[in-house]
Amino acid sequence: MDHYDSQQTNDYMQPEEDWDRDLLLDPAWEKQQRKTFTAWCNSHLRKAGTQIENIEEDFRDGLKLMLLLEVISGERLAKPERGKMRVHKISNVNKALDFIASKGVKLVSIGAEEIVDGNVKMTLGMIWTIILRFAIQDISVEETSAKEGLLLWCQRKTAPYKNVNIQNFHISWKDGLGFCALIHRHRPELIDYGKLRKDDPLTNLNTAFDVAEKYLDIPKMLDAEDIVGTARPDEKAIMTYVSSFYHAFSGAQKAETAANRICKVLAVNQENEQLMEDYEKLASDLLEWIRRTIPWLENRAPENTMHAMQQKLEDFRDYRRLHKPPKVQEKCQLEINFNTLQTKLRLSNRPAFMPSEGRMVSDINNAWGCLEQAEKGYEEWLLNEIRRLERLDHLAEKFRQKASIHEAWTDGKEAMLRQKDYETATLSEIKALLKKHEAFESDLAAHQDRVEQIAAIAQELNELDYYDSPSVNARCQKICDQWDNLGALTQKRREALERTEKLLETIDQLYLEYAKRAAPFNNWMEGAMEDLQDTFIVHTIEEIQGLTTAHEQFKATLPDADKERLAILGIHNEVSKIVQTYHVNMAGTNPYTTITPQEINGKWDHVRQLVPRRDQALTEEHARQQHNERLRKQFGAQANVIGPWIQTKMEEIGRISIEMHGTLEDQLSHLRQYEKSIVNYKPKIDQLEGDHQLIQEALIFDNKHTNYTMEHIRVGWEQLLTTIARTINEVENQILTRDAKGISQEQMNEFRASFNHFDRDHSGTLGPEEFKACLISLGYDIGNDPQGEAEFARIMSIVDPNRLGVVTFQAFIDFMSRETADTDTADQVMASFKILAGDKNYITMDELRRELPPDQAEYCIARMAPYAGPDAVPGALDYMSFSTALYGESDL
Repeated sequence: MDHYDSQQTNDYMQPEEDWDRDLLLDPAWEKQQRKTFTAWCNSHLRKAGTQIENIEEDFRDGLKLMLLLEVISGERLAKPERGKMRVHKISNVNKALDFIASKGVKLVSIGAEEIVDGNVKMTLGMIWTIILRFAIQDISVEETSAKEGLLLWCQRKTAPYKNVNIQNFHISWKDGLGFCALIHRHRPELIDYGKLRKDDPLTNLNTAFDVAEKYLDIPKMLDAEDIVGTARPDEKAIMTYVSSFYHAFSGAQKAETAANRICKVLAVNQENEQLMEDYEKLASDLLEWIRRTIPWLENRAPENTMHAMQQKLEDFRDYRRLHKPPKVQEKCQLEINFNTLQTKLRLSNRPAFMPSEGRMVSDINNAWGCLEQAEKGYEEWLLNEIRRLERLDHLAEKFRQKASIHEAWTDGKEAMLRQKDYETATLSEIKALLKKHEAFESDLAAHQDRVEQIAAIAQELNELDYYDSPSVNARCQKICDQWDNLGALTQKRREALERTEKLLETIDQLYLEYAKRAAPFNNWMEGAMEDLQDTFIVHTIEEIQGLTTAHEQFKATLPDADKERLAILGIHNEVSKIVQTYHVNMAGTNPYTTITPQEINGKWDHVRQLVPRRDQALTEEHARQQHNERLRKQFGAQANVIGPWIQTKMEEIGRISIEMHGTLEDQLSHLRQYEKSIVNYKPKIDQLEGDHQLIQEALIFDNKHTNYTMEHIRVGWEQLLTTIARTINEVENQILTRDAKGISQEQMNEFRASFNHFDRDHSGTLGPEEFKACLISLGYDIGNDPQGEAEFARIMSIVDPNRLGVVTFQAFIDFMSRETADTDTADQVMASFKILAGDKNYITMDELRRELPPDQAEYCIARMAPYAGPDAVPGALDYMSFSTALYGESDL
């Protein structure tokens, strides 16, 4: 394996070490490096008017080597020796190597003697070190450097191009599209990228190399045929060539940046000038608006009506709400623009901006202060005027309101006082009319205050010269005259009512006796009819039995009720006899009740018809409740068995998942048998579903025979199925982990015992502190110091990647298996390699076939074949290659 390639994952500026480890360069790579390094050196030497033809010969005396370093560094080296002897040449080469070392490059195994002797490998290695230091090291993209920075630059520049995918500095450039894309990205006029084909690499490479040499001053460092004809082009040659493109285009980019900077300065100046013009215009407009607004605010011409003054106030509010806010924004924006402009001018080293006379910020602030002072005076005047007019309007409205209320109250009162309704009234009506008249007299006295208030308001309006005082006075006089007339009519009606009352008192007692007995009996019949027709909803046998008992008790009261009915009808007949005997004028019916004998008889007949109907309805409901009770008992008997059975199975599964009995295979077999027994129980669940459907169809909503509902059974059944399936899956995963990681059954039992010991609540998970204690019990050194806390945080990120705050047993054994099995396996494999390799420090493919089982041997050989380099024994791998093949370069 080539030494440079073995170092590609390390820092690319590390020195080449142990040059004599590799005996030969790959011939194709050596040819590419010769051509590329020679062209690169000549691209710099021609600036000094010279060049080289043979890279290992022309640098032997050290003169052109020193000249090359002076050109690319811009510094002067020590004066060279001009002698032709070997000692002079070695001195010159040492001066060059010392200069390279002074730039921070450590040269290992490269001596002046090898360069003077024309050693090709050492000469190419030295030139590559120079290229790395002076052409590649300073390349940086997003805090990356050297090779990574150059590769990232290439990837970004070629990202938009089809068929280009730059991943390295060898095979990614073979088709030539990468070189063409770099040129087209920066100089699109030089290449028609759309006509290029991925299957024509020679044309692509020659096009890129010719254009670069002709237009970009990048010498042709490689031949297209050499790149296409090589399985993997030399990485150093490609990097050297690509770095020339980077430097060519980065220089052009710097020039473009400088031009952009100039344009930016010009744009800033133009923007500042525009801000000055905008300030002047905005300041002028704002001052003109203030000048036009202040006279309007200083106008104090009063209005005679409230409506006119309210319109003025509304106009002022529109001004404050609609017209002024934009001007406030303009004033604020003007100050912001002024400050921004001054800041920009100061940052641009320009003199401060001085507005024209009268347009300074202070001038605008002064004018604005005058505006706000005028606003304040105008608003105070408006409010005072509105308060004055409001007082007059309030008194006038108060007069109209009180007058309207009084007139509405007196409307119809004179006609009511003149009527003679007492002539045909009964005693109760007479007494009611007297009570009503007394209430009217109280109301009349209470309205005396309102009449006096109306007169007082009218007097105040006259004193304030209200414009409509004549109509107010006329209305007030009419109210006072009407008030006097109502007083006279009230006294006359009282006298007539008292005379009529004495005439009707003699027959009042009979009506009263009838009413006292008819009312409760009527209420009893109405209650009975309501109860007999009342619809009922019952859910139990006990409820329907209660209704039946109450109905039987009601039927037992019917004989006594019939006796009371006959007694009440007898009182009514006695009243009729008295009226006919004394020729009393009875204008109405019984004043104490509206219940007639006809109504009592009619309701009594209705009650007797409803009784047998109620009997039939109660009998039918009793039969239905008996059927429902059978359904409840049937469902309860099954649910009381199934519910506890599900709970018991859930608890048993929990114990199985925690306890350790036998191997994982035994536990899995036991769980699957357990799952089968659970699934076989499903017909009983289905039978219970059928009974539940019958209960729902019967509209049964409760069941005292069980505490389990169908929903509880369904949820418990689904949880049971889910729990057994999840527990089986956990054991299967534990078996997979155990077999994949080579964990013994004893280790698995130890892990389970430790986990269960710290799982205090038997939840199947460990909290962070429980998990930490568990690790310590297994021998982990996790202290409370910062180092221990950091280590525990690392472990928690592995076992709890979602940060749920708990650790499952599966995550626990995954971690323990990886911590114990993986490292031991890697160490054992590499120890086995050393045994098989012995003193020779390498192992052959034949030895692998001989020592390993056939299937494992062929797998290892397939993995390792790409890593058997040309510098090793044919068909063999050394320790480094063997480790890389198995574990990858990141583990070296």
